[in-house]
Formats: sequence, structure tokens, C-alpha cells
Amino acid sequence: MATRWVPDLSRSLWRVGGFRDLWLSQTVTLVGTNVTLLALPLVGLFFLDASAFEVGLLWAIEYVPIMLVGLPVGVWVERLPLRMVMIVADVGRAAALLIVPVALWLDFLSMPLLYVVTFVIGLGTLFFDVAQLSILPAIVEEDRLVDANGKLELSRSVAQIGGPGLGGGLIQWLTAPLAILADMVTYLASAYFVMRLPKAPRPEPATEKFSLRSEIVDGMRFVFGHSLIRPLLLCATLAELAFAAVLALQVVFAADELHLTPAVIGIALAVGNGGGVVGALLAEPFARKLGTGTAFMVAIVLFTGGSIILPLSQGAVTFAAGMFVVYLGAYIFNVLQVSLCQAVTPTNLLGRMNSVFRFATWGVIPIGAAGGGLLVDSIGLRNVFWIAAALNVLSFLPPLFSAIPKMRNYIEESA
Repeated sequence: MATRWVPDLSRSLWRVGGFRDLWLSQTVTLVGTNVTLLALPLVGLFFLDASAFEVGLLWAIEYVPIMLVGLPVGVWVERLPLRMVMIVADVGRAAALLIVPVALWLDFLSMPLLYVVTFVIGLGTLFFDVAQLSILPAIVEEDRLVDANGKLELSRSVAQIGGPGLGGGLIQWLTAPLAILADMVTYLASAYFVMRLPKAPRPEPATEKFSLRSEIVDGMRFVFGHSLIRPLLLCATLAELAFAAVLALQVVFAADELHLTPAVIGIALAVGNGGGVVGALLAEPFARKLGTGTAFMVAIVLFTGGSIILPLSQGAVTFAAGMFVVYLGAYIFNVLQVSLCQAVTPTNLLGRMNSVFRFATWGVIPIGAAGGGLLVDSIGLRNVFWIAAALNVLSFLPPLFSAIPKMRNYIEESA
């Protein structure tokens, strides 16, 4: 049986208390996280005299939890109260951040300690995101998932644009250690909003003996056996691999290849991130106007086209335009992909489906970033961007040869 995917715009999600609290939780966390993204490296540079390699390692370590427990997380989340998972993740990340200024004050701060803090933050983020994606279908109705995910992605995009500026101002005003304390407060605020969420219904406990391995296998079998989820996962993984290289090298490319000044680079990147805001706003009306399948394919064409513009760039305008189109297509795709996967996945498999997606898509980010960096010396920055564009072209193929292009304004209720 199929169900219409036509949102009733007369029902505002802002009137749904559960969604409003979930949105507030994510938004304050994202703003704080953007502060920490600047503050932790600056603590390493200015207080510990860290090398460029040591600072780069801070970024990579945040993704280590995904490689270690990315798949089991889905099984654990399905067997635990989702609100409690999110609250513990928030409180755990806040406690980890508190260690930094305390250690600095007591004079025992070190790079290994910063690595531990970063690992705990990455672990908490993994649990929080899988639980958040799993709880959303219990808070909003199925035909409002695109609208809900669009609003959540909008706050993410706005935080990416305004967060670094806010973080830089806080660091300048408070210094990096105190700015980290400000981020700690945002995690605690997030936990407060999560506490206000309605309790999500839990599946009936399994009567058979629990086997972590078999549960993980069942989740992977569901994802890779689903005619709609599998091509979306393959597409997203290839695109994330490409984007990781581009994002890791975008500033270097703009400075060394395009000879842009820092101020112009900042403006170009802000314009590029603006594509994410537009994409998050357009995703729902886009799918409603074109049909779900066509909207998916156009979104992929957009972020692929943007990735082709980048290595062709000769100045700030084309560079900014390429980034804008990349983010525009990527955010439309993300909103539609998350919504569709949530809608077609049974409640008892939501955690595992989300964890498989996180494991695959986030797991390739360090690979793409490191691989792109290693290739620069041998083939040059522009050619690395061409490889990223080629990966995006390949990402178009799995959805193309699937049932996705034939979808109209509906979603299947089951696999």
C-alpha cells in the first residue's frame, strides 16, 4: 500500500511542542559546536604549542568512534529510551568540555587530554544523532517528515554560516577556554529541551536471546536489501567521500590556486554555505512540485554540477558559485533522503538503519580528507577537485538505476 506524501501546510510544525523542543535542542548544540570547532584547535596552538599535524589529528579523532562502534550504536539505541540516550550524550559532552578549562587552570592540560575530550565529544555526537533521527518519526506525522527535516537542516546550515563568526567573537572576547565553557552550556540547554520531549514508543522487547552480531547483520541486511534505501546510501557515501576532500582543501585551493585574500575567502565560503539555507527551505516545495523521484535526481545533478564548477574556477565568483550549488543540491538531497528512509523503515529498525548510514557516510570523511591531502603533492589541488567531481558523477548512478526516479509524491509504507 502507498500513502500520499503531500504535506498539509495549514498545520505548522512550530505548534507541535515536541518538534519545537527537538529543534531548539539541535540548534543550541550546533551553535555551541561551531564555537568548539574553533576553540579546541586554538587551545592546542596557543596554550600547548601544538604542531599542524597535532591540530589536524584533533579533527580526525572526532570520527574515530564511528569506526569503532558506528554499527553497534544502532542496536543499543533501539533497546534504550531515546530521550535518555540524548540526555546522557549531551551531559557527557558538556562534562568532557568542562575538563579543558579546569585542566588549563590546574596546569595539567596536554594534547593527549584534548584527544580524549575530542573522542568523547565524537562518541556523544554519534549516539545523539542516531537517537535524534530515530525519535523524529514518533514526534511528527509521516507526511510532515520532509518539512521537519527541512527545518532541522536549516538550523544546521544557518549555524555553519553564523557559527564561526560567533565563535570567533566569543574566543576574541572570552578567550578560547572560556568560549569552550559557553559550548558546555549549550549542551546542557540541549539536554533540558530533550527532557521536555514526549516519550517515544518503544518496540516490544525481544523474547529471544540477544545477539549483537545478528542484530547488526539484520540491520545491514535491511538497508542493503531495500530497493530505495540501498541506492541512497551508496549515493550519499560516494558524495561524502568527495565532499570530504573538497572541504578539507577548500581554503588551501582558494588561497594557493585562486590567490584570494582571507577576507574574500571568508565571503566566498559564506556565500557557498548560503546554498544550504536555500536548499533546506526549498526541499519540501521542491519535492511537492517535481515529485519525490525527480527532486532526488535534480538534487544530485545540482551538487555534482557544483563540484564540476569548482576545479574550473578562476576567481572568487565562480568558486563561490560552485560551493553554493554544491550545498544547494546536498541539502535538498539530505532532507529528502533522511525523510524517506525514516518513513520506509519499521520502528524497530530505525536505530540500526540510521547507524548504518552514519557508519558509511561519516566513516569515509577522514578517508576522503586524508586521501585528498596526500594526493595534492603528486597531482595538484585542481586535479584533486576533479577526482572529487568524478566521484559525484558516480554517485548519480545508484539512484539512476533504481526505483527512485519513478517515484512521484508518495512513499511506500514498508520495504
